[in-house]
Parts: sequence; structure tokens; C-alpha cells
Amino acid sequence: MNLVLCGMMGAGKTTIGIKIAEITGRRWYDTDGVIVDKHGKISDIFEYYGEAHFRKLETEVIKELAAMDNLIISTGGGLVLKSENNALLKKNGKIVFLRASHETLSRRLHVDGTRPLLQTSTESIRDRLSRLMKERTPIYEHVADYVVDVDGKEPEQIAKEIIEIVEKGKETGR
Repeated sequence: MNLVLCGMMGAGKTTIGIKIAEITGRRWYDTDGVIVDKHGKISDIFEYYGEAHFRKLETEVIKELAAMDNLIISTGGGLVLKSENNALLKKNGKIVFLRASHETLSRRLHVDGTRPLLQTSTESIRDRLSRLMKERTPIYEHVADYVVDVDGKEPEQIAKEIIEIVEKGKETGR
């Protein structure tokens, strides 16, 4: 069974995925990292080919990873917006939504100029983030098997909490 981390950009999916892999000895993959390795910078993909093409690449990566077992998978923030991706991930995995407040995300993303979906001339980063959270949070909550709040916690603490929750879930059949 794979363990899949989803949530908004800046929620800590990559950092926490690495921590879980370190603790458990499982292999870790970041879907955005796999795309960068195969196709180049995400900002270039968005600029030259558009978001729809990027979303198609995400699905290709998920098809590959979902066919493997015992992985830790950190997803891009928009990956679970596509129902096909969720179905693939749930076949052999449990999805954990890393829930972060607007304040936490704003603080973490304030200096990050690499996020294509935050690069807009018509909205402030704060307003764009608010809109994305409003659109995506209900979807994250719907697809998640577990929800873990990350505000005010250290990555290792969150990683251990996730491992414990998933282990308990196995016991209860969730």
C-alpha cells in the first residue's frame, strides 16, 4: 500500500514525505519532481504548453507510481482535482490531506517565486491563495482517507502522526 500526501502548495507535502520515508525506510517520490526530471521546469511547462498539458503529465506520473507498492508519494497541489488521478491513487494507497491555514501557507509561500499558479498580474498572492484554498479544500477533504493539521507542528512530529494514524487505520480497516 502506498501513502499519498495531498494538500495546498506550501503545506509541507515534500518535506513531510521525505521525513516519512526516512522513518519508515520506504521509497519517496514527489510527482512534481518526477515531472521536472522527465520534462523540465514546471514554470516552463505552464508557460509553453499550458496547465492542461501539465495536468496530463501528472496523470502519466500517477499511472506509473500507482502501479508500484509501498511508496510515499507527495503530490502536486492540483493533482487530486482530477478524479482519474484519485481513482488511480486509491487503488493501492491511502490519501492524507495535509491541512494548513491561510496564514501558514501565506508565510511559507510569500518568498516563493516558482509557483506558476501564484504568478498572476490580476490578483495578489494572498487573494489567489484564498481563492485556490476555497476551490480545493473541499476536494482534498473528500478524497482524503485521513486529514492531518500541520499548523504549528514540526515536520518530524507530523510524519510520526501520519504513520501512527495510517497504522491505526489498518487495524480498523479504514
